[in-house]
Amino acid sequence: MSRNRRRTSVLQALIVFTVSVLFIMTALIGLYKCFSKEPTPAGGPNQDTASPQEPGEAAPPSETVSNQRKDHFHTILIGGLDDENGGSDTNLLVALDSQNGTANVLSLPRDTLLNVPWSVKKLNNAYHHGGFTQTMSEVSKLLGIPVDHYVTVDLRGFVELVEAIDGVDFNIPVDMDYDDDYQDLHIHFSAGERHLNGEEALQVVRWRQNNDGTGYATADIGRIGTQQAFLMAVAQQTLRLSNLDKVRELAEIFQERVDTDLKLSNLIWLGEQVLSMGSDNITFHTLPGDGAGWYKGGSYYVLYPEETRDLINTYFNPYQRDLTLDDMDILVP
Repeated sequence: MSRNRRRTSVLQALIVFTVSVLFIMTALIGLYKCFSKEPTPAGGPNQDTASPQEPGEAAPPSETVSNQRKDHFHTILIGGLDDENGGSDTNLLVALDSQNGTANVLSLPRDTLLNVPWSVKKLNNAYHHGGFTQTMSEVSKLLGIPVDHYVTVDLRGFVELVEAIDGVDFNIPVDMDYDDDYQDLHIHFSAGERHLNGEEALQVVRWRQNNDGTGYATADIGRIGTQQAFLMAVAQQTLRLSNLDKVRELAEIFQERVDTDLKLSNLIWLGEQVLSMGSDNITFHTLPGDGAGWYKGGSYYVLYPEETRDLINTYFNPYQRDLTLDDMDILVP
């Protein structure tokens, strides 16, 4: 396995660390509730927004159509940054609808095909053409919605987070048997329920396939499913009242490992919403598409346009009107 592949596999652990975004600020409520303040969406509530400039100011799909926003609906893009290799390899779009008490999390496959001028048209390559601001802009154009705010994560905090909540009970979906002496990486788990410490959790979310070539039937999409299930397990266990005595430790991890344009008062407000809705109202999705797609000789995750439109309209659209495919920028080979 190459060094770049090793870094990529570690970056897939981002989906677990995003618990810090959704749930660490929940723990802060007990200390700072009086400072709670709802964040302002891109361009302000119920206003048209301009072309993307800085993080938190990504453009809407159309500048000629008035887009009346839903009340108390916020979109946040979470990205995992590879400090050594310079990229954003794992991205999640969170839609928090506090009006209806729901949160939806969308996994954006790193190989998603974009309609961009550069040669490698993959979502994870957008970071190399303008940093996370560019990634936000491309997600906004692709899906036809504004990205209100951003969070980027230093993955070195992964093990620390799991250890801080005393590990995670998780049902491992498949047998995992992998050895790589070069990396000194050895992953051996039988399918079934297990209590994972930080290092073990990292191994589970890193795992791609066994040495004999067996693995997830749907490759990276199967691994995304495991990551989503693991994140839900972490969410449920982090929200236990027994973890509220770990506010300081969780807050320190958040401060050291996370960068965001959200203010502390905004994070506290978001935490209040998550706490009130509970983990049962947090739902995970993956962009619908073909993981074995091709475009001009390259392998890509090619989106299914109609299914993508319907998914976004149902769970992630902050506007009162439904989006059409004309609002989106989905490249179809």
